[in-house]
Amino acid sequence: MKVVGLCGSSGSGKTSLAEGLIRELKASGQRVSVVKHAHKRFDIDVPGKDSHRHREAGAFEVVIANNHRLAKVREFEVEYEPSVHDLLAELVDCGEAHWVLVEGFKHAALPKIEVWRAAHGAPALYAAGDPFVIAVATDPTPSLPAPTGLPVLDLNQPRAIAAFLLQDSARYDYHAPQDFL
Repeated sequence: MKVVGLCGSSGSGKTSLAEGLIRELKASGQRVSVVKHAHKRFDIDVPGKDSHRHREAGAFEVVIANNHRLAKVREFEVEYEPSVHDLLAELVDCGEAHWVLVEGFKHAALPKIEVWRAAHGAPALYAAGDPFVIAVATDPTPSLPAPTGLPVLDLNQPRAIAAFLLQDSARYDYHAPQDFL
């Protein structure tokens, strides 16, 4: 399984880039999964439906599936922030994804493409010395906040960014950290 992060400030275009990369990687025969960090509470269930009622009754996990889709919802009994490696372990067990795009988790020790836009005025991670940023995706004719020896990719060209990932795909092979195993 190959893993690459997409990091950047809120509203910078991470999700749009992820959508484009999913389409391009899928078109090249790759199966793509996504791990997304949410800063706020969320719910993917529908109140009143059986699975929601099971959760409301106190189920620790609810798995719902049909011949098109599977979803698992887990309720933490105490507040817990899973690490990106916890979440990747959930996908490793399935063993079916060729690529995993990680959206968010900007401080994770994973190879990452930083999505940076001058209009947001946010500091760049690569400029702060994040050694895991392997490229910067930005608008055409960018004026980056600091010099970089990293590849600068056109944020509006997901096909070219997918080609960048595929040209050296072994670089993204996922190995869980030793202290995680």
